[in-house]
Amino acid sequence: MEAVFVYTTFPDWESARKVVRELLERKLIVCANMREHEAMYWWEGKIEEGKEIGALLKTEVSKWKALRDALRELHPYDVPLIARIDLDKLNREYSEWMARVLFG
Repeated sequence: MEAVFVYTTFPDWESARKVVRELLERKLIVCANMREHEAMYWWEGKIEEGKEIGALLKTEVSKWKALRDALRELHPYDVPLIARIDLDKLNREYSEWMARVLFG
């Protein structure tokens, strides 16, 4: 199994939980780790500041395109970050658990 992480951000906990739950129900991810953080970014010609929820989504490479498409469909941002992080190594036990969840 070839595991990947996908990183995205949400404007608030409500939207993060709603989207992550939908991704879990569709079996596109096995897990999400979410954390609130301060964000600074350019938007419409000026620097914005605020809080965002970062989400690290765990899945298998064969689910990548469907996950990306689902995030585009469900995401509240006009321009969401959807970054795939390829993993070099993953412990066997976790990899086997992921396979059971996603394909079992």
